[in-house]
Amino acid sequence: MANPRNNGQLIGRLANDPKVFTNKDGSKKVLFTVFTDRAYTNAANQRDSDAVPVEAFVRAQTQGAGPYDNIHKGDLVAVGFTLRMDRYSKGGEQVFDLKVISEDITFLEPRSVTQARLNERVQNAEAQNQALQAQAPTPVVAVAPAVAYASAVDEQLPFPTA
Repeated sequence: MANPRNNGQLIGRLANDPKVFTNKDGSKKVLFTVFTDRAYTNAANQRDSDAVPVEAFVRAQTQGAGPYDNIHKGDLVAVGFTLRMDRYSKGGEQVFDLKVISEDITFLEPRSVTQARLNERVQNAEAQNQALQAQAPTPVVAVAPAVAYASAVDEQLPFPTA
């Protein structure tokens, strides 16, 4: 980390799977949210948590999204970060946006635990999909009614048949 006074560490669980966006130059921007517990308890003796949005940048030379390919919703991680202030104009007004930029990420659970959680999510999604398919009405296929054709011999035609 370039500035030893502008950094910190978040420890918490991921709120969702990371979203990866590819930039024009081939680098990638990764967005994810970490739920971190507060240092104190409330009146009910429970710890509140804060959802902290985090950005990470991955160089173009890196395969995929680097270590961010291996994190998923619910994983316990430690994120080393720096703070960056973005300043821009929007509608004629100056906007100041403080960003948490990930410098590194450490996995705090064994891979077997994270894989088991991911497998459980996949199984739940498949079960939910099958339940929705079972509830879906079966499509009605319209069948044309059978048409009875009469032979010319059976009918009395008003004109002579040759």
